[in-house]
Amino acid sequence: MQMSTTAAIITGGASGLGEATARHFASQGAKVTLLDRDTERGPTVAKEIGGYFIETDVTDETSVETAIAQAQEKMGALTVAVNCAGIAMGIKTTGRDGPHPLSAFQKTIDVNLVGSFNIARLAATAMTKNAPDSDGARGVIINTASIAAFDGQKGQVAYAASKGGIVGMTLPMARDLAKDGIRVMTIAPGIFATPMLKGLPQEVQDSLAAEVPNPPRLGDPSEYGRMAAFIVEMGYLNGEVIRLDGALRMR
Repeated sequence: MQMSTTAAIITGGASGLGEATARHFASQGAKVTLLDRDTERGPTVAKEIGGYFIETDVTDETSVETAIAQAQEKMGALTVAVNCAGIAMGIKTTGRDGPHPLSAFQKTIDVNLVGSFNIARLAATAMTKNAPDSDGARGVIINTASIAAFDGQKGQVAYAASKGGIVGMTLPMARDLAKDGIRVMTIAPGIFATPMLKGLPQEVQDSLAAEVPNPPRLGDPSEYGRMAAFIVEMGYLNGEVIRLDGALRMR
């Protein structure tokens, strides 16, 4: 597959890794539709890149079904889905305020894991109707995990569980969709300079960056976007999780 003929939906596309991916895809000639709940920034980003925006709740079946149908109508096709929508909560299993609220755990799983699967299953269904290219390819699904899936820290039990689930579903989903010519890949980012992290004090950011072996800096969201584009075009990548973390291993 080539970026110039790609028609992609990107969840969480109004900010962070999703926005960076949308911008890079558009710069390479892809058609892009942002799926996000942010009705202020989403349309702005879409206009800036010449793409489209659809307000979407990734956890809601009807919302996603409607969004995918509208995206196909706007772009004329759907060949790529990139899942970047996600949330993170810093709560320990138990602490001064008592046990980890079950509702917070369930919400994290619902948005990060169930939301990713909701997008993937419905996008895959749409992609099966595409005509295959010379390699038999009909589409690509890219999910976002995290190094927390492998090296979860204190207070990350819900987040790590949700991202571990994304890692765990990568290979079986790729096997499920192999006969349909749809590849499935997962990117597990390390510490990236997203809006959430950039809101921390500079000394905290510097401290985190110093932990990265090489290069000793925070990841640039554009690097995630470039990796996603590489996956789209590299047809032999399938069923794998790529750590994008500068060799960082959290202790």
